[in-house]
Amino acid sequence: MEVINTNKAPAAVGPYSQGYRHEGLIFLSGQLPIDPSTGTMPSDIEGQAHQSAKNVGALLEEAGSSFDRVIKTTCFLADMKDFAAFNSVYEKYFTSKPARSCVAVKELPKGALCEIEVIAY
Repeated sequence: MEVINTNKAPAAVGPYSQGYRHEGLIFLSGQLPIDPSTGTMPSDIEGQAHQSAKNVGALLEEAGSSFDRVIKTTCFLADMKDFAAFNSVYEKYFTSKPARSCVAVKELPKGALCEIEVIAY
């Protein structure tokens, strides 16, 4: 297995890696909407969705992949009322429409409104 790591996405906020490549598949940890250059998060769901997607993109690039090679996403929302606004941003990045699960959770680390996890090749 090969660790995927870049300073163009936020460092892991716990005891885990940003991602791994194994036998041609790329498994990325959930990406919070933290701007890696400032350590801050946008305050609204649209801004957070953009930042989470940008973080996913940076890791995909580091792994030699791209958004169009994403097979599956799991999206976490702090409030399902943000579903439509999140989708309006999500569809700009994940244009190949990978398989997806989207769930509301009680809360996310650091008070985030969303988080995106991916499997790609």
